[in-house]
Amino acid sequence: MSYFYLLFQDEQMRLLTVSLLQLFIGSVFAQSRGFISFENKNNVAIFSVSDGAYKIKFISDKVAETSFVPTSDPVQPPSHAVDEKPGKSFRVRETKSEVWLNAGDLAIKVSKVPFVVSYFRKGELLFAENRGFSKTDTSHQVSLRITAEEVLYGGGTRVLGMNRRGHRLPLYHKAQFGYETHAPQMNFCLPVFLSSKRYMVHFDNPTTGFLDLDSGKKNEVIFDCYSGRKAYQVVTGESWDELTDNYTQLTGRQPLPPLWALGNFASRFGYHSQQQVMKTAEAFAQERIPVDALIVDLYWFGKEIQGTLGNLAWHKDSFPDGGKMIRDLRRKGIKTILITEPFILTTSGNWQNAVKNDVLVKDEKGKAATWDFYFGNTGLVDVFKDNGRKWFWNFYKNMISEGVAGQWGDLGEPEALPKKTWSGQGISDEFRNIYGHQWAKMIFDGYARDFPAQRPFILMRSGYSGSQKYGMIPWTGDVNRSWGGFQGQVELSLQMGMQGLAYMHSDLGGFGGANLDDELYIRWLQYGVFQPVFRPHAQEEVPSEPVFRSQKTMELAKQAIELRYRLLPYNYDMAIQNSMYGTPLMRPLFFEEPENRNLFDSDKGYFWGRQFLVYPIKTKGQTEIEAYFPRSSDWLDFYTGTRYAGGTSHRITLSEGSIPTFVKAGSFIPMTKPVRNTEEYDPTALELHFYPDDSVKKSSANFTYDDGTSVYTISEEKYTTVSCSFSGKNKNWTFKFKNKPGRGLRQKDIKSAQYRLFVHNVRAAPHKVSVNGKTVRSEFDGGKNLAIIPVTFSKGASKVDINW
Repeated sequence: MSYFYLLFQDEQMRLLTVSLLQLFIGSVFAQSRGFISFENKNNVAIFSVSDGAYKIKFISDKVAETSFVPTSDPVQPPSHAVDEKPGKSFRVRETKSEVWLNAGDLAIKVSKVPFVVSYFRKGELLFAENRGFSKTDTSHQVSLRITAEEVLYGGGTRVLGMNRRGHRLPLYHKAQFGYETHAPQMNFCLPVFLSSKRYMVHFDNPTTGFLDLDSGKKNEVIFDCYSGRKAYQVVTGESWDELTDNYTQLTGRQPLPPLWALGNFASRFGYHSQQQVMKTAEAFAQERIPVDALIVDLYWFGKEIQGTLGNLAWHKDSFPDGGKMIRDLRRKGIKTILITEPFILTTSGNWQNAVKNDVLVKDEKGKAATWDFYFGNTGLVDVFKDNGRKWFWNFYKNMISEGVAGQWGDLGEPEALPKKTWSGQGISDEFRNIYGHQWAKMIFDGYARDFPAQRPFILMRSGYSGSQKYGMIPWTGDVNRSWGGFQGQVELSLQMGMQGLAYMHSDLGGFGGANLDDELYIRWLQYGVFQPVFRPHAQEEVPSEPVFRSQKTMELAKQAIELRYRLLPYNYDMAIQNSMYGTPLMRPLFFEEPENRNLFDSDKGYFWGRQFLVYPIKTKGQTEIEAYFPRSSDWLDFYTGTRYAGGTSHRITLSEGSIPTFVKAGSFIPMTKPVRNTEEYDPTALELHFYPDDSVKKSSANFTYDDGTSVYTISEEKYTTVSCSFSGKNKNWTFKFKNKPGRGLRQKDIKSAQYRLFVHNVRAAPHKVSVNGKTVRSEFDGGKNLAIIPVTFSKGASKVDINW
């Protein structure tokens, strides 16, 4: 029976719903907007009202878009976050007082007098418009009525606590140098909020303004913007994972990054010379610490910090042969990433050329705008104009042709921008919040056009809703190098993963300040093993690279980096799942306990993928923590094997060499042997670690891999999925493994696999082991309670029988 039927045909339920709605809304909807007529035109519900037209379109059975086109302003600007999609068909029931629209799980009721739009999921009222779309003397607004018990998330990057209800959030991108435990306005100010009732509302307008998440304690959310598009999308989901899936279907999926992006980065502010770069690479090799990429900051185009932005060419005194440096690093398996900024200083070598080609934002007189900021007197590339994009892209094209493997775009808020400047998008209030977004799009489109076989790596400090679809790898900005700075990093990554930007990560160890604190550095790097990108980066007064720290600190950092590499197959599978389904890499605990209100405002622990539970150590000198173990399963200590029952809390004694990390009972964790970099990684020669528990009689898992470089992995299904299953009864256990090619591959394209099965937490050696019916010898490590069994896939499949 459909929910449409339940809502419309059961008169008692309908009356009850109406009564509850009236109770909920009260008299706040008294407004002057009058209903005139309704029509369904090409799967768009159009409501003519006294001051314009409301348009409602179902994008799917769980996603809808509502827009308002006022009579006084009939032009609706295009969306920068959502690609135009045709409306999905829906059912209609109209009465004298209301119109019901239904496309499946999501139903929308439009009351005629007063004119009110309300949203339901499977009969449950989610929220309703309060004053709806309106206009003041200075701004445009949308007002929504929510319930008193809801916890609210979203609004981009802020350090405010997970629950952002009660805050009025500025929608104005702003760099926050050296922030710590409170940062209400940062580099990603996104016009979206999520509710603990598992729905999202995305206000589809990038102009500056405010997102008020019930600061007045009136159960009201208000979106207040400068001008522009008058539309919002409503996204629903039965689970949190489904919600993020639906939202990233709407705003775009993250393209699969290159495999090397999951390795270790060497980075600082900054390397002053080609010689210093090569000595750093040699130090990593000498200490046998894995590294995949090296980032060169702004000294590549000038000796000084000030006065050189916009040169965008090798400074020959310091980098006499940048191309050779890139090639030399490449032979070591290290990729080069160069920083760029969109500011062209009047003192730079490109200023006259930029003015001549008319590629800069304008002032009130229509001339290239200039202003002063820390780095010098500057203009800004207009990435909203075709000629501006073409001019700027040519620099990237030359870099990539020279061998640069990734791009780092900095200061893209933009960091300094006078109010009265104009771009191809309009005045600064209309383009500020999407400047980084458009910049990333320019680079992404350039790769697709000129380097179509190369996966982009685009590291950026500022973006907008949907920036993930342009391959943006965002980071949390210039955090203070302190325990206070460390405090907010989990919150930032969890929040942004829920908002589609799942690769949000921090400068490991902290960025700002000359604070030499080895404990802080190590705890931050240990956390970094389980964050999306492993990239230590800091001001140069205190080294960010482990090879330049004390011996003990370097050894502990090396352990963390080696574990990061050993988890490559697990982490890369998470990257593929994110590209396919939008699944965050870091997931809040309430994703698996959506009704547990104790978890709604917690960022003490989180899930790394689906199998790991991680508790970072964010307090100096801490010797123990209290860890909650979600009731979705029992949990095993990743390092010791100690078992913890789901739904319980325990005090955990801390170790210097690791942070508390737990594995879901019955999990398969694919790992690899130690490698120097991802070029040595072989996905057909892995370790499959299994974590048995008496509570688990059967379990299964899949992990997926590809060549690490193809841009067609997802679109053409050129990947291999390894399925793993376990069933055990008493002393007889059976494991089954199978390689399954994606549709873009054939079975014969899959290489034979030589895996080793590691069975943890067993007290004795197996009595007998057979693989595909043939008895094989196994190893047993009594000190680690670990059995190790060689597994060769025969024709893409293998079966392991163990008798204990």
